[in-house]
Amino acid sequence: MKHRAAMVGAGVSGLTCGVVFAEHGHRTTIFAKEIGQQTTSGAAAALWFPYDVQPADKVIPWALETYRTLIDLARNPDSGVSIIELYQFSRTEEIQIPDWAIPLGARTVVPSPSTSFRTSSVEHGATWTGRPEPARKGSERITSLTIFKSGFSLRVPLMDTTIYLDYLAKRFVAAGGSIAANTHLTKLEEVDQQFGLVINCAGIGARELVRDADLEPHRGQVAIVPRIKYLPYAVVCDDAPLMYAIPRRNDCVFGGTNDLSDDLIVDSATTARIVAGCSSELKIEKQNVLAERVGLRPFRKSGVRLERDHLSDGRTVVHNYGHGGSGFTLSWGCAQEVFELTTDGAG
Repeated sequence: MKHRAAMVGAGVSGLTCGVVFAEHGHRTTIFAKEIGQQTTSGAAAALWFPYDVQPADKVIPWALETYRTLIDLARNPDSGVSIIELYQFSRTEEIQIPDWAIPLGARTVVPSPSTSFRTSSVEHGATWTGRPEPARKGSERITSLTIFKSGFSLRVPLMDTTIYLDYLAKRFVAAGGSIAANTHLTKLEEVDQQFGLVINCAGIGARELVRDADLEPHRGQVAIVPRIKYLPYAVVCDDAPLMYAIPRRNDCVFGGTNDLSDDLIVDSATTARIVAGCSSELKIEKQNVLAERVGLRPFRKSGVRLERDHLSDGRTVVHNYGHGGSGFTLSWGCAQEVFELTTDGAG
């Protein structure tokens, strides 16, 4: 049965669900106050990796389903998806490779003064050689990351949000979907009655929209700096202070923070700390800041909410929110499950 489906929210979850429903022939409209790059998704580094989300027994299957879809999308240069080498480090302990990462080719990395990275292009990732790297001059040289105690590497999809979110929106519209921007809802029942099916992808907005007290905002601030020519791999360290450097097609994302806060105002002192920290740990010159972004990761203490329910007016709703720092990482897996929950005649 084909539905008139309303997606509430136009971050990566709402856009991806919209694509899935529209491409299956459903008359689909996205309702949102902000669209794509204006949302929290626009502030994300958007590197595929499960982070700040639970429960693992559900998250990992969704993440792996998304991984497979993104690998296919990386073959389309217009999608904004590429494959990059990720180096995940710890400053304080021996980091363990997650079981799910081993079949994907994860390998142990042990930083030492005598080893460094042999770099290659962003599209082809980077290789840990275990051999001294030929000297480079000035800002071209990136030395070994000996501040870290242990780590592992893994080739993963990277979604350049400046391209990917627009790609999703265009793909959605091309499939017959429509977007109602500047729409403010105080409850899901305010969605027009012509839509018999409502998909709630409101992110942190679901805290007020459905009165979900389990949602809490995990504030992330990033600095956008010029692309660093000799940094073709992503570097992430989850130890405090959180640090990541994610090179994109035209720039690089430095981060970051993960604080319990709903403050969307950029803090200049935090930006300065992020840039100084990333530059220091990468052993590169301090970078100029092109832009600063803040987003609120929608972390849900009881785990991602992905379930079918009914509104007070009897219409079917499927909730899809609470993805924490893994909205992009879970997007396609969750969208597919949302779709499957609606295929038995709802609406």
